[in-house]
Amino acid sequence: MIGADVGVHTVMELIDDLRAEVRKRKIEDASELQPILSEKLVELLKGDGDPGLRMADSGITVILFVGVNGVGKTTTIGKLAHRFKSEGKSVLLAAGDTFRAGAIEQLEVWGQRVGVDVIKQQSGSDPAAVMFDAVKAAKQRNVDVLLCDTAGRLQNKTNLMEELNKIFRVIQREIPGAPHEVLLVLDATTGQNALNQAKLFGEKSGVTGLVLTKLDGTAKGGIVIAIRNELKLPVKFVGLGEKMDDLQQFDSEQFVHALFAGLIRDAGDRDDAGRAEADRDGER
Repeated sequence: MIGADVGVHTVMELIDDLRAEVRKRKIEDASELQPILSEKLVELLKGDGDPGLRMADSGITVILFVGVNGVGKTTTIGKLAHRFKSEGKSVLLAAGDTFRAGAIEQLEVWGQRVGVDVIKQQSGSDPAAVMFDAVKAAKQRNVDVLLCDTAGRLQNKTNLMEELNKIFRVIQREIPGAPHEVLLVLDATTGQNALNQAKLFGEKSGVTGLVLTKLDGTAKGGIVIAIRNELKLPVKFVGLGEKMDDLQQFDSEQFVHALFAGLIRDAGDRDDAGRAEADRDGER
């Protein structure tokens, strides 16, 4: 599990829980432990909150996306826009990442693919001014959902966090109670680095949920468990590929099942490799 990036701290807690269960249930066969561990992991991942998105009771739902460059933030926004549109909702996109070269154009490409408009200004513009325009347009057009992209430069830079705070203030002033969700997009394959990003953004930008991209392998997937355990942030969606409908609601039971299947497969591969090495040593 440490190899799958669940993290030492979380693994030690799980081991302590398992020891207590072994004593309580008087378990003597190690094979009985896996279903108990699966049960505990599912429980941990589900948490107490609702895994679904928090939507506005009436009017416009505003969802803000944060995260460093290269994690798949813009792609996630495009996929979520497609999802909402498929549900019959009207959607507008706000190109608030005005600093990364090509970010506005990338969002526009997704807007064209999905068939939704993008509110933008020139590259290098004030992101808060873009948000003001986007909220105004969303009100005029009476849209259901406004999805807002933000800059993803180094997350520990003070100016980036100040920009996010300014964006928050503009949105809250125009739509009380918004943003309804602040989704941190993380690349699951970066393992412990994803946990560090979650800690920094979680402290400073009021993150309400996570989207994990590139989760089409389980090698590093355990980081989901570490983040859920340490930061108490729910995973709302997972990105499983490049297609428009590859964004799925997170299913903790399915995830735990896939994680164990991956761990067992990896352990089997290691055993096979070990046996092959032993055979070669024997021949020598």
